[in-house]
Formats: sequence, C-alpha cells, structure tokens
Amino acid sequence: MAKILFIMTGADEWTLDDGSKHTTGYWAEEAVVPLEAFKNAGHAITVATPGGVVPPVDPGSLTDDANGGAEAAARVRSVVETAPEFAKPADLAGVDLDEYDVVYVPGGHGPMEDLAVNADSGRLLAGALRAGKPVGLVCHGLAALLSAEDDGANAFAGYRATGFTNAEEHLAQLADKAPWLLQDRLEAAGVEFVAADPFTSHVEVDRNLVTAQNPQSSAAAAEALVALIR
Repeated sequence: MAKILFIMTGADEWTLDDGSKHTTGYWAEEAVVPLEAFKNAGHAITVATPGGVVPPVDPGSLTDDANGGAEAAARVRSVVETAPEFAKPADLAGVDLDEYDVVYVPGGHGPMEDLAVNADSGRLLAGALRAGKPVGLVCHGLAALLSAEDDGANAFAGYRATGFTNAEEHLAQLADKAPWLLQDRLEAAGVEFVAADPFTSHVEVDRNLVTAQNPQSSAAAAEALVALIR
C-alpha cells in the first residue's frame, strides 16, 4: 500500500486580469476519479491544502453537463460530499514528504490562484521529483509546478508535460480575462509542453512525472500513476 498526498487548492475564487473574481475551486472529476482509482488499488490518501482549509469544489464541475449526464454527476457529487479525505485536510506547511510515496495535484482554476505561488506546495513537489517519487498533476493543477524551484530554477525544467492548453482556455472563454495562461507560464519555466487536440484524453509520462491535459484525462492519469507505484 502506498501513501498518496493530494495537494489541493484552498482558493474558491480566481482573480482575473481586471481584478474581478471568478468562482472556482478544484475540478471535481480530477479529484474524484483518481481518488477512487487509488483507493480501489489499495492505496491511502491524505489531502493537504494551504492553511488546512477544506478544499472548495468548483460548482461548475458538479453539473450534469460537466459529468456526461445526471447519473455520473450524482455519483461525483456524492463523493465530494462524503469522502472523509476531503473533509479534514492537513496543512501543507506541516506536511513531511518522507511520510508519502506519491504526490498528486488535481486541477480547477483554484491552483492558478494559490498553488502557483505557494512555497510549501513547491517544496513538496520539487522534493518528490528529486527523490524519484511518482508525481502526478492534471489540467490546471500544473500551475503548482510554477512554485517548485531547485537551485534557483524550476525543478521541472526540461521535463515533458501537458496541461490545460491555451486553445482550451480560449474555448472555455476565459483566456482573454486571464492574468496569465498556464501553457505560456510552463513553457517560460522551461517545461517541454505537449498539447493534443482540445478536450481529448492526453497523458504524458516523463520519468517519474505524470501529467494530464484536461478533465477528460483524469482516468488515464490515475492509471498511469498507479503503474509507477512500486
């Protein structure tokens, strides 16, 4: 059994370029699908957030349309509401990486607000990568990589990765309002960004790093991460 650390956003709003606030949080599918996959594989999960706040779910990720129908949406909402892992998160500042075997970060626009600039998140991700532990991130969860530094450079520079693309942000009609775009920032940090067609399942695996482009990639990302767990 592996111990998996879920680093999750504590932000329920994303500050847009004009200073207005966009309601957000974590994207339910990107947390629920891997949570279930890891637990079904016999692994234990601990959620940690900045300040130990309960991670807020993006209400848009709970709708029938976002989940492919009413039945799937009801199942996702049930997990969000009842999973004990989401209810009592640890504080990122107090997390000891030595206690965990794997680190995983789901997306939603919340990480663009807090994890992108959170030193504790960056410390844990850089440390996990350096130690050879499997590291998985999905969609906007890759914003957390921006705070991961090693010897003055981004710890993930030179790694091949994917995440929510500029094209997808434009199709979601948020690109023109965003203070910055994830793909641009990752490329500027030295990440070798690989983009597939918008809203298709796409996972990249480079050494111990597993990244996924969008919510549609959540299941494939979980499967790839489980395969790396020894």
